[in-house]
Amino acid sequence: MKDDGPKGFDLAQLLAERGAERYELHTKYLNHQLPRMLHTIGFDKVYERAEGAHFWDAEGNDYLDMLAGFGVMGLGRHHPVVRKALHDVLDASLADLTRFDCQPLPGLLAEKLLTHSPHLDRVFFGNSGTEAVETALKFARYATGKPRILYCTHAFHGLTTGALSVNGEAGFRDGFAPLLPDTAIALGDLDALRRELKRGDVAGLVVEPIQGKGVHASPPGFLRAAQELLHKYKALLIADEVQTGLGRTGDFYAYQHEEGVEPDLVCVAKALSGGYVPVGATLGKDWIFKRVYSSMDRVLVHSASFGSNAQAMAAGLAVLTVMEDEEIVANARRTGDLLRERLAALVGRYELLHEVRGRGLMIGIEFGRPSSLKLRSRWTMLQAARKGLFAQMVVVPLLQKHRILTQVSGDHLEVIKLIPPLVIDEADVARFVTAFTAVMDDAHNGGLMWDFGRTLVKQAVANR
Repeated sequence: MKDDGPKGFDLAQLLAERGAERYELHTKYLNHQLPRMLHTIGFDKVYERAEGAHFWDAEGNDYLDMLAGFGVMGLGRHHPVVRKALHDVLDASLADLTRFDCQPLPGLLAEKLLTHSPHLDRVFFGNSGTEAVETALKFARYATGKPRILYCTHAFHGLTTGALSVNGEAGFRDGFAPLLPDTAIALGDLDALRRELKRGDVAGLVVEPIQGKGVHASPPGFLRAAQELLHKYKALLIADEVQTGLGRTGDFYAYQHEEGVEPDLVCVAKALSGGYVPVGATLGKDWIFKRVYSSMDRVLVHSASFGSNAQAMAAGLAVLTVMEDEEIVANARRTGDLLRERLAALVGRYELLHEVRGRGLMIGIEFGRPSSLKLRSRWTMLQAARKGLFAQMVVVPLLQKHRILTQVSGDHLEVIKLIPPLVIDEADVARFVTAFTAVMDDAHNGGLMWDFGRTLVKQAVANR
């Protein structure tokens, strides 16, 4: 019998043979609406490789990433220190996930993570941001003995059932009831918070210091005042830092922008992964953990099968080390300020551009109704079909003409959110501002992007 050599799994060969089927495979076996949406808006690109804040296609064209995988790629893609850490941990052949021992890596990562929030004492490691939020909800309800969680309108905390209960967007919640007993208040509304707390059944308030949907920061003083109110009524402040944490807003955590704020529970994920291994973490005060894990009988009352796995812990340790060594937080603050200032300077130049807001490298660009008759009629046409189409009209040429990947900040919002890798530099800022200016010039001069707008209108009407 002829020997054809060793048999086994060959990833490179598999991708070479079937990589071109990517969109067909998704259509047939996964969420079939994703490739349909990508084809419709012209985002059906084929990226061959990536490094830092950039992608390259098969022709060698360079794309600037201003999305960072929805914030996962805080250090950009394929950072060499994180890659080495993962190679090292795989080569170490550790006795991982035995479930009945205590490996050193989780303790070391918890120790390092807690140095950035010294008022907190313990960490639970899960696998995602939504799992970190689920942990916080469970811990808050058990530790306080109260059932109800408050959240803010327009909030996004994840899509599993518990996290969905504190999601401020009806479109995500519809059809999945009944959910947990939770109540929404407006971000910044202390009177509403006080009114709900007086009912005596509130375990806590979960809040994004800067909301991802629309990029709205909590009003100055709100978090501190909310914390005081919550503690008065023996309820907890839960800070969802899944997207805002680990340097995104120019401080390690976004809640640190407001002096005196010390959340009882903090949720992190996304960038802690280094873009490789899913990981989530819930940081909390000692008394909360000791109440949840009150005896040996309750040692596994809350756990995760893949929580604290060696690969995720190694990636997290490498990420935190890189952040310190390369001064990532300072870079996010510096480049974020530069980008926001340069974009804000365009507000008076374009009547369709209404506001630029945010902190660090979490920036919202909001569009609004123009004053001139010609532009107003076009704007009205888009709004009648579906709110948010103009923002999509900006996102598409940024990718197709300027090779810059961005996103609309949420459904039915005329806001583009910029959350690039925290390693972008001044050249990347200049590239984005130049491209954005060109797109806005085209919009105000009645250019080709309005033709695409008519296509989007037809698609929106067809989907009704």
